[in-house]
Parts: sequence; structure tokens; C-alpha cells
Amino acid sequence: MKRIRTVLAAALSMGAVTCALAASSVDLNVSGTITPVACTPTLSNNGLVDYGKISRQDLNVDKRTQLRDESLVLNISCNTANRFALIMHDNREGSAIVNSEIYYGLKYDRSGNRIGLYSLHFDPAHTVADALPHVYRTDSTTAGRAWSLSRSNSIPIAAKSYLGFTDVAGSTAGPVAIRNLSSRVTLVTIIAPTSTLDLSDDTELDGSATLEVVYL
Repeated sequence: MKRIRTVLAAALSMGAVTCALAASSVDLNVSGTITPVACTPTLSNNGLVDYGKISRQDLNVDKRTQLRDESLVLNISCNTANRFALIMHDNREGSAIVNSEIYYGLKYDRSGNRIGLYSLHFDPAHTVADALPHVYRTDSTTAGRAWSLSRSNSIPIAAKSYLGFTDVAGSTAGPVAIRNLSSRVTLVTIIAPTSTLDLSDDTELDGSATLEVVYL
């Protein structure tokens, strides 16, 4: 009896090992496309917006203060016409006073308080693309699988939603192929109430973001 139990136990143990091995593997497939298309985005003034010295007395104590809007020119040049979109990555992630994909941070004061936020607005009315008579914006929250109805109103460039361009109003077909695009974009900057900040010394606004072209 003892010998039979031992053999049975060994058989069960080997069965468990076999099942475990069968369930412990998975296939990995790597795909992608290397394209000869290359698009280069540039911003005027090397992408720098400098508000200079801002007096504390010019800021609101108990509510947020919007600084003057600033404009930059965004140019995108491709070696051939191509469908593309834009997204923007916050290099100061987590420091914006509002948690949203359209707001980017200005880092922290000396006591670790969030200084404020900014957003970058794209306006089809101030955009030229190749010889297209009109430019409309369309966006995708599904990495390009589906696109919103194309419109002519301004929109902030986001960190998770694609921003694309078309010459057809009211379309959900997504971006059209473009070789050269030029647009005046507007920076909107907000400073937190001074009652929430440590302004006992100079406080530097230190926003930084990376604008990326996504090939479709």
C-alpha cells in the first residue's frame, strides 16, 4: 500500500508540472512599417516664450491669473505629402494645477507648490497647408482608429489625443496628406493664486513640452 501511494503521488506531481509548463508560454509578434516619409516640426523663436519679470502685485491673491497670450508660428515640413497628426508631451508632468491632457505644468515653487499651467491652442483660421483652400481640424482619442467630425474652431493640442488636419468640413475620414503646414499657435498661461504659493524669493516659470509628429 505504501508503494502504490508513492507511485500515485509521483504521477500526480508530474501531471501538475506538465500543465504548468503548457500554460507558461506566450507568443510575441513584432510588427511595424519603416517609411521614407520624414516631417520636421519647428516653432518660431526656437519655441521659447519668456514672460520676463512678473510682479507679485500684478497677480491675484485668491484666484488664478491669466497672463497675456503669446503666439508662435508652427511649421511642419515633410519630404513628401503624408497623413500625420500632432500630440504634445509634458516634460514637467504632474506639475500643472489642473489634471487634464490639454494642460501642461510650470513646475514648483521653493516649497513644492504647483505654480500654474499653460495650454497651446491650434486655430484652423490661422493655418495654411499646401494649396488647400481651407484647413479644418480633426482629432482622435483612439490613436487614429476613429476621428471626430472636422471643424474650424480652435482646440488645445493634447497629450493623448491626436490632432490632425483636413480640407473637408464635417468629415470623419481623418487627416488628408499634407506636405507643408504653417499655423499660428497661441500659448495661454495661468498662474495659481498667490495665497497658495511661496513667493518669498524669485519663482521661476519652467514649462517644457515636446511636440511630436505622428505618422498615420
